[in-house]
Amino acid sequence: MNTTPIRPAAEEAAAHWAARLEGSSLSAAERAQLDGWLDADPVHRSLLSEYCQLSTDLELLLPALVATGGADLPAPVPARRRTGRRLAFAATALAAAAALAFAFWPTAAAEQHESIATPAALRRTLTLADGTQVVLNAQTVLRVEISGESRRVQLAAGQAFFQVTADPGRPFTVETPAGSVRVTGTEFEVQTGNNTSLEVLVAGGTVQVRPADPGDGRSTAPVLLQPGDRLRADVTGVARTQLSGAALEDALAWRQGWAIFKGTPLNDALARFARYHGVGLAATPAAAGLRVGGRFSLDDLDGFLTTLEEVLPVRVTRGMNGTVQVALAEGR
Repeated sequence: MNTTPIRPAAEEAAAHWAARLEGSSLSAAERAQLDGWLDADPVHRSLLSEYCQLSTDLELLLPALVATGGADLPAPVPARRRTGRRLAFAATALAAAAALAFAFWPTAAAEQHESIATPAALRRTLTLADGTQVVLNAQTVLRVEISGESRRVQLAAGQAFFQVTADPGRPFTVETPAGSVRVTGTEFEVQTGNNTSLEVLVAGGTVQVRPADPGDGRSTAPVLLQPGDRLRADVTGVARTQLSGAALEDALAWRQGWAIFKGTPLNDALARFARYHGVGLAATPAAAGLRVGGRFSLDDLDGFLTTLEEVLPVRVTRGMNGTVQVALAEGR
């Protein structure tokens, strides 16, 4: 076991960044500063994760704090032995949380129990009972369960972007067939296509993702994501990547009805429109690898297909049943 002492400065920096990530989105300059600090020492990343988890542990205590007036609260169970500085940080954070809880705890939280679904080629923006803003992409199925004790939604299929209203006493959980996402107040996207695939993209705050166990005896550990992080999980495993600010904006452009491609394989671009419109779109093997670039309206399928024929050496064929095939054009 590693017993190398952690410098107080690293402890203080980890506490600072944990508070910043939980409280609001980072600017580009702050994000660069955080990345530099994380890269400076391998222990910094695990230390930050631990402080973020400590913050989560404290949030779970708030309902008991309000109910008991703060007396005889159980201490959070640490993942490993805390140093005196971490215990001091926990005590300070708990005291601050207690003050906020008594000052702002709602007397009667609004409840919501509702199933919501969007049809093909239609997005929807809604506000949940707790004030959380949600943007649903086309062909998305969501079940909302909000009560005075918990906030939970079930994303059975599709894609949704959440701007979660901060409520430390009621963490917000998104459950999918392929795993779950847990937060208290942040901005993130969740996408699931079947029982085995999950994608999570974080725009602000921190998100804890727990992919479903693969079913072969292995257990999947929760993953802490920060702004710009994208996690993809399926039967092959779990992968995390970091998106630039521009790439993050492009990935979330569907909320305004745009699909932005930059060297995207044709088959993947067609799949994006196929999911949105609920129609069969496919490229032949010879054409599937052609690259697509540009900004396209998701609502204008015909315009997208027309543009493909103008800029790529392909021919679009529409079937009687509404399916569309894109193949290499002869003589081009």
